[in-house]
Formats: sequence, C-alpha cells, structure tokens
Amino acid sequence: MQRLAFKMYLKAGQTATYRERHDALWPELQRLLKDAGVSEYSIFIDEETDTLFAFQKVSGEGGSQDLSDHPIVQKWWAFMADIMETNADNSPVSVPLREVFYLP
Repeated sequence: MQRLAFKMYLKAGQTATYRERHDALWPELQRLLKDAGVSEYSIFIDEETDTLFAFQKVSGEGGSQDLSDHPIVQKWWAFMADIMETNADNSPVSVPLREVFYLP
C-alpha cells in the first residue's frame, strides 16, 4: 500500500461549489477510483490560500493521477474546470508532495 499526496488550487470563492460537487460525486467515478486501487481519498482545503491538499491510499503503482486517459476522468475535469486552476487539457494543476514524516 502506498500513500500519495498532492496539492491543487481552487479559484477564489469556489469552496462551497467544490464541496457540493464532491458531495454528489458520480458513482461511476467512485467505482473507477476503487477499481484503480484507491482505498482512501481525502481532500482538505486551506481556506486562506484556496489550496487543496489531497491524500490517497493506493494499492499498486498508480493512483487517481494515472487515470487521465479515462473518459469519466476527462468528463469530471471538464465539469470542475470552471472552479479550479487547470492545465490546457482541463486536468487540475497538481503538484505531487513528498512525504517527510509518517507515524503508523
């Protein structure tokens, strides 16, 4: 099991919309993540900077970041692009974070 963390960025004033959309996460996207080995996925927000911190537990080598070619993921990115900082392909600007401490 590996633990992955990364940060993403919301556009200002979009916290409530981001939360609403994730509260209604599409079942097909949930299923895809689980099938890809994501067993836990948490996203936290720093409301002072609109920075999102994401954490995943993943079995295998990949995580949600490795599903970029899947149509469901591309559809989700397009759905979220109006409230997040994105790349040209609508993928969220995402910065991987290196673990420096872990207490099991």
